[in-house]
Amino acid sequence: MSNQGGVHGTTRMSMLDRLKGKDPKYLYRMFGFMKPYGLALTMAAIALVITAGATLSIGLGVKFLIDNGLSAGDTEFLNRGLYVLIGIVLVISVGTYFRFYFVSWVGERVVADMRQAVYEQVLKLSPGFFEITRTGEILSRLTADTSLLQTVIGSSLSIALRNALTLIGGLGLLIFTNAQLTGVVALVVPAVVVPIIWYGRKVRRLSRDSQDRVADVGSYAEESLNAIRTVQAYSHESIDQQRFSHEVEGAFDVAVRRISARAMLGGVIILLVFGAISLILWAGGRDVIAGRISAGELTSFVFYAVMVATATASLTEVYGDLQRAAGATERLIELLETEPDIRPPANPIDMPDPARGAVKFENVTFHYPSRPDEAALNGLSLDITPGETVALVGPSGAGKTTVFQLLLRFYDPQNGIIFIDDVDLKQADPVAARSRIGLVSQDPVIFASNAWENIRYGRPDASDEEVRAAAEAAVATEFLDRLPEGLDTFLGEKGMRLSGGQKQRIAIARAILRDPAVLLLDEATSALDAENERLVQQALEGVMDGRTTMAIAHRLATVVNADRIAVLEGGRLIDTGPHEALLASSPLYARLAALQFSAESGVEVKTVNI
Repeated sequence: MSNQGGVHGTTRMSMLDRLKGKDPKYLYRMFGFMKPYGLALTMAAIALVITAGATLSIGLGVKFLIDNGLSAGDTEFLNRGLYVLIGIVLVISVGTYFRFYFVSWVGERVVADMRQAVYEQVLKLSPGFFEITRTGEILSRLTADTSLLQTVIGSSLSIALRNALTLIGGLGLLIFTNAQLTGVVALVVPAVVVPIIWYGRKVRRLSRDSQDRVADVGSYAEESLNAIRTVQAYSHESIDQQRFSHEVEGAFDVAVRRISARAMLGGVIILLVFGAISLILWAGGRDVIAGRISAGELTSFVFYAVMVATATASLTEVYGDLQRAAGATERLIELLETEPDIRPPANPIDMPDPARGAVKFENVTFHYPSRPDEAALNGLSLDITPGETVALVGPSGAGKTTVFQLLLRFYDPQNGIIFIDDVDLKQADPVAARSRIGLVSQDPVIFASNAWENIRYGRPDASDEEVRAAAEAAVATEFLDRLPEGLDTFLGEKGMRLSGGQKQRIAIARAILRDPAVLLLDEATSALDAENERLVQQALEGVMDGRTTMAIAHRLATVVNADRIAVLEGGRLIDTGPHEALLASSPLYARLAALQFSAESGVEVKTVNI
């Protein structure tokens, strides 16, 4: 955690950052998610038009009531006017219900679809993307940004459409009521539009910055909480709290600038609009006194002027929301437009059936995206026959884990070809190729669920009987059956209720259930004590039987029992052969054996100088 302050507090290295600065009409892409729900939108539009029309009709009704009822002293006319007004109010209330329901439904549905689309897209992205993109940033986009869109689509967009209709209809009725006074209103329109455009752009930019800083907050919190044991073990709580506070205050500062811009926008518009209404009342009052217009006409005109002013002020508020939504949509569309590095070819080659488990690396050279100047593998060629067990040995950084990463096609090599069952991985569907591989890593992944679901992750369609058989084969039932609810027991976040050896046996059961043709063991026993290693090794022997196995080895038992050992250094294959032969032929292997294996075996490993 010592580098967190620098990572989170200074630069934000992310593949997504490269996409910033583009300014297409991102909201149009959001509207694309609304197309399938045309019926609901049509119903909302009908309700919107009816309510807007009913609301605007009130002004004409007021004019007739004043001129023909109050001025004429006609009580019966006033009574009939009251009934009509009540009817209009009922229409408005019913229409408002349907407008709100359908628009809100579409908002929730669109956001749900967008979340699914973004999550589906993120799952397709290769590990290279996540090398340089923080998980917390992605989670912020999936949650905070989509929640903002839900608010905008389900509320702000409806308000915008309603006020737009009110503004258009109100302006038309202003002209119909009194064209001369409408000219006074027209004078203020340019003074209103200019600040809307200028401040709107500023709000959008600050909104994007605010969302990014919120993502920083979430990213830092997620990283710290995921490493809570390390944080507490190193008494790092106060330092992390200070750094988190720094991120929160940074997000707050940007939010305050955004709020200030929106507040200024609203204040200026209200000043201009209602200043114009005051001017209208003054000018209209003089015309009533002079007898040029009736009191009902002035009242009706002021009513529409207030509606137009209110609609304009509301539109400025909504415009700010839409600018925020544009910023949030931009962040989501960036994810949707990010092309995965690893994707199936247009016409993938079918993997042979049944699977044999043949693996071949042919002159493979590979550089990680985050380290483009350093070759992780350099001209590697390795041929593994079906059913063979090969141990990969070498110093740290030799390329052992990279071999597994490429075999799983998390990355594609820059040069060379990798085959599984004589099929070039680049020509196959990655899902089909990976279905033949089982992985047991040094740090097994345990999901926040029970043992059934964790083991069934290897083959989702497996029956309970098959899951239990896999658990028994992995020597896992001996501890699972002792849990309070057996295999139904919740294992905790990341399996926190299990020991390291128990987690490992769950992972092995998962691999057994998958029944892969190729088994990858990434230092599967290196972090275990002697008792757990014995149990895990017992489970591994069962799953390794009869299938191709590649093991990154740090333990003597794994190395000695392998059919062949591949010695790697600096991304190159230095030598291959059985244990005893390599002790004699490979100085590097002899040195590694002396350093790594002699202590655990309790005997001296003799080296041979060549």
